Amino acid sequence: MPIRKQKSKRPVLLSRTRPPTVRKRDAALSARATRTLIRSHHKLLKQRIQALKVGNNDLVDKIDAQIELNGGLESYQIASKLGQSLDRGGDSSKVLIDWINIRLGVSKNTSSKLRVLEVGALSTRNACSQNGHLDVTRIDLNSQEPGILKQDFMERPLPQSDDSRFHIISLSLVLNYVPDPVGRGEMLKRCVAFLTKAPLPGSSISIVPSLFLVLPAPCVINSRYLTKQRLQDILTSMGFSLARHKQTSKLIYQLWEFGGGYEPKQFKKEILNPGRARNNFAIVVKNGSN
Repeated sequence: MPIRKQKSKRPVLLSRTRPPTVRKRDAALSARATRTLIRSHHKLLKQRIQALKVGNNDLVDKIDAQIELNGGLESYQIASKLGQSLDRGGDSSKVLIDWINIRLGVSKNTSSKLRVLEVGALSTRNACSQNGHLDVTRIDLNSQEPGILKQDFMERPLPQSDDSRFHIISLSLVLNYVPDPVGRGEMLKRCVAFLTKAPLPGSSISIVPSLFLVLPAPCVINSRYLTKQRLQDILTSMGFSLARHKQTSKLIYQLWEFGGGYEPKQFKKEILNPGRARNNFAIVVKNGSN
């Protein structure tokens, strides 16, 4: 019997963790069915990344088959869209718009636009996209409509000038999709390279480059390995300071301003909040920059 060679354990790109998509499901899902589908999809992705790391290709195939049976990435995105609908909690980018108007002092009289990179964009019709003072670039691993570029943020070419950088990066329910704690840390570190402090042309508005971060509340308040303080320590080490914070029963919204001083420290996966009822969401940061 031939011996299967074990693949080298190189870091797995985010795009490699998403299996091929299949048919669309009926979008008329109940709120409970929506939550069940999303949780199941996240659980299967975590199992898949672990199987890839140990080179268990048979298990990867079985997990892919189960994901296909559940409707694939497209069904997950349908559920995510429903979760952001007005009757299911609303569009998270509305919070960003409110904070932009308050914190960044955007004037309705200026013709200049803030450049925004929306990672994991699901729609071109959310509040962020419909705001006339924003120039939004939308990317997602599986574009659902024209106006959203099919692209992995972790593979997006690094900008070579301020013209290709952004004043705001939106990671709304994106970081929690990354199944690998190390990958989450790398995504946060990578954001720094895409932010610019360049002023708006022909405008006196003072721009502070910012990261809009939205996470499911349990990822931060009910995790064994992540707390509000640990999240703050991680982002502070990368040069961010917390400007705005909002928490609901389901989500945590944060606006982090980048002031420089990028010196990411190492943060390991360690128990910070013990308890049998806790979840295992974690962010691991390795030394060094991208």
